[in-house]
Parts: sequence; structure tokens; C-alpha cells
Amino acid sequence: MSLDVDGFRAQFPSLASGIAHFDGPGGTQTPLAVAEAIARTLTAPLSNRGSSVRSERNADDAVTAFREAVADLLAADPRGVVYGRSATQLTYDLSRTLADSWAEGDEIVVSELDHDANVRPWVQAAEARGATVRWLRLDPATAELDLTRLDEIVNERTRLVAVTAASNLLGTIPPVARIAARAHAVGALVHVDGVHYAAHASVDVTALGADFFVCSPYKFFGPHCAVLVADPALLETLHPDKLVPSSDRVPERFELGTLPYETLAGVTAAVEVIADLAPATGEPGITRRERLVAAHELIDRHETALRERIETRLAELGLQVHSRAARRTPTLYVTLGDRVAAAASSFLAERDILAPSGSFYAWETFRALRLPVEAGMRIGVAAYTSDDDVDRLLEGLAEFLTR
Repeated sequence: MSLDVDGFRAQFPSLASGIAHFDGPGGTQTPLAVAEAIARTLTAPLSNRGSSVRSERNADDAVTAFREAVADLLAADPRGVVYGRSATQLTYDLSRTLADSWAEGDEIVVSELDHDANVRPWVQAAEARGATVRWLRLDPATAELDLTRLDEIVNERTRLVAVTAASNLLGTIPPVARIAARAHAVGALVHVDGVHYAAHASVDVTALGADFFVCSPYKFFGPHCAVLVADPALLETLHPDKLVPSSDRVPERFELGTLPYETLAGVTAAVEVIADLAPATGEPGITRRERLVAAHELIDRHETALRERIETRLAELGLQVHSRAARRTPTLYVTLGDRVAAAASSFLAERDILAPSGSFYAWETFRALRLPVEAGMRIGVAAYTSDDDVDRLLEGLAEFLTR
């Protein structure tokens, strides 16, 4: 089986614009089914959650469906699914709550591979409590984390390890399960930033060893928001600041204010859009989780083939691809020698090809690579990327380089 790319693209009204999108790591386009779910929820009877009238039940059903959909996507417990405005917001909130128990002499570990949203909240929380920050370093030659000193860096003083499941700049997929096993061996918690990873792979938070896993549905065809998942028993041990009258139940105690029910419905619809890509979608007895796993297998084969095609041509053009890890997503960071990346991005944009330059919030990764933050372009493939999109990208780059 292969992914029906044309059929999938037909679900996205925005793709009719003619723009070839290689900006998926920053956020994907939205299928009609997601927009319709949002509109349907907003225009139906809707109130605060309850059970007395249909408007209250609609709100409650939207929350329940959202938690169940995310749980299926991530192989998690729906009772441990927390809604958030963004991954950054969720990580800041959690860092403050966890740091309440940190003290001088404690250590937290962050990595040079991470988006700053999984670095700065932990660094700032540690500094506020007098805890020590230690680093998992990036090897620029391999685009992999250097784990030769893992047992020394993650030790009996470590309280938390924060690591990405996939770099949003380089695409590197580090051995999270190995890192988590070491953390758990010394009694530390593990916070995994899965924002980039969840857009390209089937996620099992338990297999990863993640005590906390955060991701953002707008990276996989949903609305702009984020989710955090954890074992509900672990969440029961945490007591974030909250309003006195608000629920103290898990996961509600972590969700501040009335939930945006229409956004939750959009997330549920996005999960269904992915599941419907599975070849076994119509078979009886197939669970949504099984459909999601099968769908991601199709997505991975399609995206990997396009990535390999792009890499081959970039090498022929003499460009330097810094994404070279053994396991990685279809995201490439490339520099253009003495040519200005921003100029290349602008040249492509004039031809309706979106491959941006910038920092992409991968602050520590740029420092480790010893590159200026505007040095290159990020080329990200999504499930709806077509061979024609790739043709246009490669032809545009070749034209730019001959100017």
C-alpha cells in the first residue's frame, strides 16, 4: 500500500492556492474536516460543561472526545491528557510546578538538540531554585546527541531530564528510550518534547519512557493548541497554582479557565483525518489506535522517499545538508555556501514555494553547530507534499544558484 497523496491533498482547501509548502515543521495546512468540526461545535448549542441540557452535554462530549482521540494518537491514558494553549505554555507551567520541590544541589538536564521551549523553561526554573543545569551536547559532525557521558551527566542528583523526540531543525531522532531508562534508574523524571516527532511518527509514550510528553496538533493538521500527556497517577502528585473554585480533579487542575470546546473538536477531527489514511479504515474490529499506527507507516514511507530525493539533488547542487543523523524526520537544514539563505527563501517565495530561513527557536542547536541563526534554510516535508512540489523546489533552488 502507498499513500494516496492526491486524495489526501484534496482535503486541504488551502493547497488550491498553488503554494508548495515546505514549512510543515512550523505548522501544517488544515483540512476541511477540521474546520467543519470547529464550525459545527461553535454553531451548535454550547454552554459550560454539564449534563442538564444539550448545550452542556455538547461541551462535555467535546472534551471527552478530545481526550480519547489524543490518547489513541499517543498510546496514552485519556485521564492524563491536558489541554494547553501552546507547548511553550504547558512546559513553562509544568516547570514551575515541578521546580517547587527543587533545591540547591539538585540537577536538571537539557539538550543542545532541543527547541528553546524545552530548554529555557527548565533553565530558568532551575536558576530560580538554585539547581544546577547540565547539558547533553550535540555532535555537529553526526547531528546526534553525544551520549558517551550519559551516566555521568544523568546521576543521583538529577531531578529531571528534558529532551526532544525529534529536532525541529535537523530532524534528528535521538534514542529517547535509552536516555529515559538512565533517568529512571536514578529516580529522575523525563519530559519529552514531541512537537516535531508526533507530526511524522506513531507515538507510544510508554515505549519512549516519557513521564511527560507534549505535542502540538497544529503540526499535524489540527488547530493551534497543544497537549501534555502523563500517567494520571503522576499528575495526582502535582499541585499547580489554580483558582480556589476550579476543579482539583486530574487533568482539570492543570487547565486554567474554560476550555475552547471548538478547538478540542478540531483536534479530534485532525486525529480522525490521520486515522482515515489507514488501509484498514473500513474493516470491522479495527481500533482507531491501530488505524493511526497503519496510517503513520504510509506517511513515513511517502515522506522518506521525498526526503531522500531532495537530499540527492541538494548534494548534486553542492549544498551542505546538516541533517545527517541515522534516524530522522523528513526535515532538512541546508546552508548554501556563500549565498544568503534569506535571499534564496525570498526567491522561492516569489514562485510560491515556501522554504523559510530563520532561527526556528533552535537556539542551542545553532550554537552547537557554530552557525549564525540565519545561516540556512529549513526544508520540511509533510504528508501532503507531492512530487510536483519537490520538482518545483529543486528547480527553483537550481535557478537561484545560477543567478
